[in-house]
Amino acid sequence: MKHVRSLAFVALGLVLGQVPTVHAQFDKTIKGTLILLAVDRYGKDINKFVNDVTRTQDIGDEAVTRVVPILTVGNGTYAGAAQVNGPRRLVDTVKAVAQMEGEKRIIQPTVRVRGLIPVSDRAVKSLESLKRVPGVGVTATLEVKL
Repeated sequence: MKHVRSLAFVALGLVLGQVPTVHAQFDKTIKGTLILLAVDRYGKDINKFVNDVTRTQDIGDEAVTRVVPILTVGNGTYAGAAQVNGPRRLVDTVKAVAQMEGEKRIIQPTVRVRGLIPVSDRAVKSLESLKRVPGVGVTATLEVKL
C-alpha cells in the first residue's frame, strides 16, 4: 500500500509538471477547431467579404473563389484560412491549403519561403502526403487578431 501511494504521488507530480504543456496543446486544439468550424460554417460569407475587399468577382464556372482552412504541414494543426481561385470543378475539390516554411542561406542573407498549396485532403502529415490540386491558386490569406 505504501508503494502504491508513493507511485500515485510521483504520477501526480509528473502530471502536474505537464499541466502548462497540456494546457497550451489543448488551447491550440480548441482554437484550431474553432477556426475550422468557422470556416466550414461561414466560408461563403467570409469569401464574399474577401471578394469585396479585393474587388474580385466569380465569373461563371471559369473562375470562382472559395475560403478553406490553412493547415500547417508537419503537425496538421489548423492555422487560419485562405481564399483559393480557379475553375469551379477544381476549386470544389480543394479541402484546405497546406502551409510549409523553409529557409536557406544563399550567400547573404538567409532566404525564407512560405509555400501555400491547395490540397484535396485535410489529412496532410508531410510533403509526401500532399494531394495538390493543380490549376488552383491562393489569392488571399485571412488572419484573426487575438
